[in-house]
Amino acid sequence: IKRYALDTLDLTGGAPEMHPLFKDLIHEAKKLNIDIIDRCNLTILKEPGYEDLASFLASQQVKIIASLPCYIEENVDKQRGKGVYQKSISALKELNKYGYGLPNSKLILDLVYNPQGAFLPPPQLTLERNFRKELLHKYDIHFSNLLALTNMPINRFADYLTSTGKLLEYKQLLKDNYNPMNLSSVMCKTSISVDWLGNLYDCDFNQQLGMK
Repeated sequence: IKRYALDTLDLTGGAPEMHPLFKDLIHEAKKLNIDIIDRCNLTILKEPGYEDLASFLASQQVKIIASLPCYIEENVDKQRGKGVYQKSISALKELNKYGYGLPNSKLILDLVYNPQGAFLPPPQLTLERNFRKELLHKYDIHFSNLLALTNMPINRFADYLTSTGKLLEYKQLLKDNYNPMNLSSVMCKTSISVDWLGNLYDCDFNQQLGMK
């Protein structure tokens, strides 16, 4: 049996918090001194039955990577559905209450931005400054870091690009902006992706494509 030296457990969904054994898995991972990341959609914290979720994550020192596609309410609700933005803001305030994302706090709260169309994200540091300024000014919300992601032309996004006639154009955009310096930090070189049936993949993109 091949054994892996695992130091991080990265839980994602949908909403991984809805799995009935979510808390049990975190408790067992903590016994092995494994760092845990919860990729949270934020709105789950506002759903009935999950009122203690923020408190639990804080007590277990789980790192949170939360999806917030924009700091503008109209843009978020257009992409995610009406009311999602305000639920997300309420969830962020609750996480701040438990110490997440505050200056010098060990409870990490990172936000994730990804473009809503066939274009690349703005420079990450510039975007982070804008997010920090808007969220702090309007809602007194703090966070640790902003992560700007580039969309991969697979699955639903590929279908969208195909239907709008932009697939080849977008692929060329990615080629034109290729940066070999990124190769040293590609996640897929050191991560194993496991689906809900236990199948293994060498990255989450290949999992989405069914390439075991």
